[in-house]
Amino acid sequence: MIKRIAWASAILSVSWATATIAGEELVSSFTLDNGMQVVVVEDHRAPVVQHMVWYRAGSADEPKGQSGVAHYLEHLLFKATDTLESGELSSTVAANGGKDNAFTSHDYTAYYQRIASDRLELMMRMESDRMVNIRLTERDIVTEREVILEERNQRTDNNPRALFREQSNAVQYHNHRYGVPIIGWRHEMETLDMEDALSFYGTYYAPNNAILVVSGDVDPDEVKSLAEQYYGVIPANPDLPQRLRTEEPPQTAARRLTYKDARVAQPYVQRSYLAPERDSGSQEQAAALFLLAELLGGGTTSYLANALQFDQQTAVYTGAFYSGMSLDDTTFSFLVVPSEGVSLQEAEDALDQTYAAFLEDGVDTEQLDRIKLQLRASEIYARDNVDGIANRYGRALTSGLTVEDVQAWPDILQAVTAEQIIATAKQVIQPEVSVTGWLMRDEEITQ
Repeated sequence: MIKRIAWASAILSVSWATATIAGEELVSSFTLDNGMQVVVVEDHRAPVVQHMVWYRAGSADEPKGQSGVAHYLEHLLFKATDTLESGELSSTVAANGGKDNAFTSHDYTAYYQRIASDRLELMMRMESDRMVNIRLTERDIVTEREVILEERNQRTDNNPRALFREQSNAVQYHNHRYGVPIIGWRHEMETLDMEDALSFYGTYYAPNNAILVVSGDVDPDEVKSLAEQYYGVIPANPDLPQRLRTEEPPQTAARRLTYKDARVAQPYVQRSYLAPERDSGSQEQAAALFLLAELLGGGTTSYLANALQFDQQTAVYTGAFYSGMSLDDTTFSFLVVPSEGVSLQEAEDALDQTYAAFLEDGVDTEQLDRIKLQLRASEIYARDNVDGIANRYGRALTSGLTVEDVQAWPDILQAVTAEQIIATAKQVIQPEVSVTGWLMRDEEITQ
């Protein structure tokens, strides 16, 4: 493979962003000369640190025909490098009393270690090494390809709900890569090879495509010094492609699907709508959708639960979901699990009628106030989790948001009005951008 690293001794300057306090979070941000962004979130209550490297490269950035290569490469990065034996990074973390792992999503791939704060330098040395010095063998390629195929067997192919979600997602997106499963389509996973993995690695695994997030018992000056020493000497990739994705054409027709499987234990109705994501500097609409989901299906006191589970007893479970953390358009979805003796059509009709009644009734302001109060409380509790803090910033920054957007989000949520929620619901929840799916047993009748 091409080696893209030259260990220089030059000290690179950084541009500091002023540290700010968001609630109790003390956040500092700086950028190395090679383009790598570093975010430090201080919490000195326990001698623990979370060290994470996030790459702006996920399954939606994969070349066509190579679905699953981002996740495949994530596995391969635990193999050997120029200085580490295969598996040595993880065994070193464990020997030092820490834990490590990695994960892949549509918009990012992230690697992390949670360990005692005095081991931070060791983590940076190993993580920066595998950013550029991976060494793969054909045995690695074959072995890990078998591993990811077995992972697909366990998590998707042997789970009718996962297969149903996969098909629903593929129908929701006509043209965008979000319609391709993160783990990949099996027939394409089976053909992934050394060239595919190293091509993705050589293109996207570079400091100017990465974000380092360090949270916990750390000093920003120390993090700056270590980041310069270990990451700052890695040259940027001058050929890093612009992050352009295929765009969705206008969706003008509601779509339906029925998925039948003899293994289905509990049939249900799911409906999703294409919806806007959180946009940098403009998160108000996403905040309204977030609160709409909480009001409609955020628990046993929600509108759908009161109407369908308790009043009508049409359903044993209801939910509404919105995940605005996404680089491109995301989804807003409903789920209704019907009670015994209630057909899927009856459950779907009840969902439509109840949602229409919600729009007619308007938002219960007392319920909205309770939700906002709960959100404030959850923000406070979240500060006790260095893992959650690092994840929040990493996911946001790889999804096109900024540190300032993350800090502004809680206040934006608090400022959303009942009128804004209803107006956003009427604008976004439209039939032509919907996919309605029925998950059924083989023997069930659809009508």
